[in-house]
Amino acid sequence: VDDNPIGVGIIGAGRIGLVHLEALSSCPDARPVIISNPTLSKAKAAAETYPGMAWTSDDTEVINHPDVDAVWICSPSQFHAEQITAAANAGKDIFCEKPIATELDETIQSVLFAREKGVKLMVALQRRFDPNFMRVKSAIMDGEIGSPVQIRLTSRDPSPPPKKYVEGGGGIFKDMAIHDLDMSRFLMGEDPLEVFATGSCMINQEIADLPGPEAYDTATIIVKYREGRTATIDVCRQATYGYDQRAEALGTAAMVMTDNMYPNTAPVFTGDFVGMADLPYDFFMSRYIAAYEAETVAFIDSIESEADAPVTGEDGVIALAMAIAAGLSAKEQRWVKLSEVLPALDGSMEGSPRLRKRDRLSAFLRSLGGARTSEPEPIPA
Repeated sequence: VDDNPIGVGIIGAGRIGLVHLEALSSCPDARPVIISNPTLSKAKAAAETYPGMAWTSDDTEVINHPDVDAVWICSPSQFHAEQITAAANAGKDIFCEKPIATELDETIQSVLFAREKGVKLMVALQRRFDPNFMRVKSAIMDGEIGSPVQIRLTSRDPSPPPKKYVEGGGGIFKDMAIHDLDMSRFLMGEDPLEVFATGSCMINQEIADLPGPEAYDTATIIVKYREGRTATIDVCRQATYGYDQRAEALGTAAMVMTDNMYPNTAPVFTGDFVGMADLPYDFFMSRYIAAYEAETVAFIDSIESEADAPVTGEDGVIALAMAIAAGLSAKEQRWVKLSEVLPALDGSMEGSPRLRKRDRLSAFLRSLGGARTSEPEPIPA
């Protein structure tokens, strides 16, 4: 155990804030110091579970607390950019739930500001730290399957969220499929070239009157990478049998795939049924508990070692750009080049060989500071 653990302040005592608080409490090199929530009783209830932890209704008290070295932002998405700015100004390293912001311009500016202030900014794309997905990644990186050819990702929730959650959240590509879009890039190990997507409302007709991708509860996405490699993603807001999270990678020499995770490994054999005794996990918090703990340890380690965040703000920018491209593709029913949404991905970032890829991307993001990089206007046929 570190004699001087990293002091952490948490903004947001909602569902995801409590998940991160639990993960932080299990990390020996981190110490939860204070938590905030606009509804003070929620912050108080969370803090009282951990002796010595303070609580407040004011997020600025978390950011400016003298014992806080890093801030975990677990508030609603519309507050993320402002809180990143305040934490960066205070010199605090930042862990931010996705998305960094809901619009690309604001996302890029937040990433650039954190870089300028010299603080680390990590985006919570926790699936990268899931043992199952990490095993698929290692099979690709170690050459077990040869050169990757196709990747397939399935993500289905047990039941649809209420309309108020969907409304204003940017739609299924931004609030759900963004994890799978990022995972396709993570597994391929390179930036995407083009995206094609289609969406529909098959489950919950209450959202059918919402604008754009917010009206979709079902979608399919194809992501094109170099040399014809592709990733196919299917997402749906309802799967009656549980939380469906699977991955498959086909290579030139072999194939690797993951199955769903279950509360136990017991099968049942009867005259009418042979299969798992219980359904898969039915909630993301139980399915990804190991991933939340691993990403926490990874970021705390990066703070202590002076290494870059394991999932950077730039990774968050590209994930959001992919989601925006998917939305535009579904609207116009055409392939959308990522360079239409994020010019830094036009291939020119292969520039100076002296710079790591991440540093080259940072340089290009910086060059976009004054450029219009939000969702583009429809291109005439």
